[in-house]
Amino acid sequence: MTSAFPLHRYTYQDYVSLEAESTTRHEFLAGEIVAMAGGTPEHAAMAAEVIGQLRDQIRGGSCRVFTSDLGVRVMATGLATYPDASVVCGPTERDPEKRTSVTNPRIIVEVTSDSTEDYDRGEKLTHYKQVPSLEAIVVVSHRAAQIEVWSRPNSSSLWTRTSAGAGEIAELSALSCRLDVDAVWRAAAEPA
Repeated sequence: MTSAFPLHRYTYQDYVSLEAESTTRHEFLAGEIVAMAGGTPEHAAMAAEVIGQLRDQIRGGSCRVFTSDLGVRVMATGLATYPDASVVCGPTERDPEKRTSVTNPRIIVEVTSDSTEDYDRGEKLTHYKQVPSLEAIVVVSHRAAQIEVWSRPNSSSLWTRTSAGAGEIAELSALSCRLDVDAVWRAAAEPA
C-alpha cells in the first residue's frame, strides 16, 4: 500500500540542528526524528538510584557516570539517543557532528516504561550491542524488582544475559560494580 503523503527523511545534520534549538530531546535513526517522552517521577528516581550506586563504586577511578543529559551515538547503525545513564572510562570520544554526544560508552542503562519497554529490550538493545566499547547494557524493569544485565568482556565476545530480582544483586563485571535491586525498586516508592 502506498501512502498518500510522502515520508520526509531527515539527515543527521537536520537532527543536530533541531537538537541545538529544541528544549525537547529527540532520537534519530534512519532519517527519522522522534521526540523522546518525559519520564515519570518513579522512572527518574530509579535512574537516579542506579546512577548513585554506580558513581559511589567508581569514584576516584578513570570512569565517569553520566545522566540522560549526555547523548550516545551508535556509529555502526546511526542511532542517536539519550540513555537513562551511561558510563565512559578514559577520555570521552565525542560525536564529531554533535559534540554533546559520545560514541564510547562502556555501560549503558535503560529504565523501561510502558511506552518504551518493547523498544528498550528489542531494537534499541540490538543497536547498543554494535558499540565496540560497550561491555554492559543494564535494563531496569519498571514493572517489577528486576535488573537485566547484558554483558561481554570485550568487543569480540558474545553477549550474555543475567537477571537479578528482589533480594538479589545485579553484577556488572565490566567495572566490578554491583547494583542492589531492592534499593533501585525502593527508590520508585512514594515516601511514607
